Amino acid sequence: MSVVQSVDNVALLPTYLAAGTAVLVLLADLLVARARVTLATAAAGAVATALGAALVGGGDERRTFCVGPDCSYVFGGRAALVAVVVALLTLGVLALSGPLLRAGQSPAGEYAFLLACSMTGGVVLGAAGDLITLIVALETLTLPLYVLVGLRRGSLASAEAAVTFFVVSVVATTLTLLGAALLYAATGGLHLGRIGALLADRPDLLDLPLTTAAVALVVLGLAFKVAAVPFHAWAPATYDGAPLPVAAYLSTASKLGGVVALLAVVRHALPADVTGPVLALLAVLTMTVGNLVALRQRRTVRLLAWSSVAQAGYILAPLGALALAAGRTTDARDAAYAAAVAYAVFFVVLELAAFAAVVALRPAGADGGTVADLRGAGRRHPWRAAALGLALIGLAGLPPGLAGLFAKVTVVRSLLDGGAGWLAVVVAVNAVIGLAYYLRLTAALWAAPAASPASPTAPVVRARTVGAVLVVATVVAVVIGFAPQLVLDVAAR
Repeated sequence: MSVVQSVDNVALLPTYLAAGTAVLVLLADLLVARARVTLATAAAGAVATALGAALVGGGDERRTFCVGPDCSYVFGGRAALVAVVVALLTLGVLALSGPLLRAGQSPAGEYAFLLACSMTGGVVLGAAGDLITLIVALETLTLPLYVLVGLRRGSLASAEAAVTFFVVSVVATTLTLLGAALLYAATGGLHLGRIGALLADRPDLLDLPLTTAAVALVVLGLAFKVAAVPFHAWAPATYDGAPLPVAAYLSTASKLGGVVALLAVVRHALPADVTGPVLALLAVLTMTVGNLVALRQRRTVRLLAWSSVAQAGYILAPLGALALAAGRTTDARDAAYAAAVAYAVFFVVLELAAFAAVVALRPAGADGGTVADLRGAGRRHPWRAAALGLALIGLAGLPPGLAGLFAKVTVVRSLLDGGAGWLAVVVAVNAVIGLAYYLRLTAALWAAPAASPASPTAPVVRARTVGAVLVVATVVAVVIGFAPQLVLDVAAR
């Protein structure tokens, strides 16, 4: 048997572009040593990565690094969607970081290089076809974020957030790697499709304690990455301590990566009748705890962080339908996976818009502050506050935030099609609970300012790049709200 493998360089083009961006940023910072040139190089690379992924993903599915029918890299429509979203999120976060970098709080070269490295992991993650590629890609996405969270000079909160994030992520990675090793010991396979086929053909393997432990460890390890309850405690402290643009990246690209990794192993490798009940329980706990704790938050970023935890529950909810036989038919499973991916895409667009608006409404280089700090912002900066209000209403699932509304409708419909009506009711109840804090923050934007505001005359960010991200994210949220089927069609591929 020949060990020489043909390599499909076209399939790898998005990865080449993302990794090349990191190298070029490093060279630009070394040779030119001008922040604007370095950031422009990173931005151009992110745009090129998104375009390359869209072009490659627009054709037939491409595979490479294959041994027989098993491939380690599979680039199709869904992988292209993930790569494009991650690249555009990276571009958006770079633009939001302008005021932070100009203030000298973080070195521009290292900052842009780490973001480009993280983008590379996200691009590979969507196409991963085996456990090794999946875990390495997920860690490539996550590892640079440890440094980015703590990269703000002179900030104790930033350093504490970085340590918290690092320790929890190391534990999560250890669990995932241990689960993958045990799964390999039980099945003798690493490719996701091969593991799934073997467990389907030999149900006796599921009776082995080794297999049960392997499945549990892989699911729980990836649940850390998604910030699912009870593996969520790191998220609020990390988001609040990180610079605002990095918190935006954590809440969007990093969470999307965790969702994609979890979907990959659940869809292709792990048995649905085993993972379904676990995911249903995680979804209920995550959305309920996230919403209830968010009601008590007074700091803006912590409120968005707990909201992000609750949103992770909505993303996981369609997978809970796999717990029932009706949810494990081919059509029901495909609908559940498409609903989870589509909701994740809707969520990250609205979340980026929300963080962009907070950056635009806060002083340059400041943290997210408290809800009271944003009180009356709609009277001083009506358009910026309107964009934040639209994003919050979309996250709540109310019109005119049609993207969020259709996202929740998609999740509920997939649950009803899978026979999990009880879980659809839980989603609906939690959506009502979430209205309280989303509308409270939205109402505060147009409330009369307090008699003694914390920073009555603090200048807000005037950077054009921040305004551009805010406008683009808002426009994209409106467009996909009117044409949600486009996202669903790509997610179903």
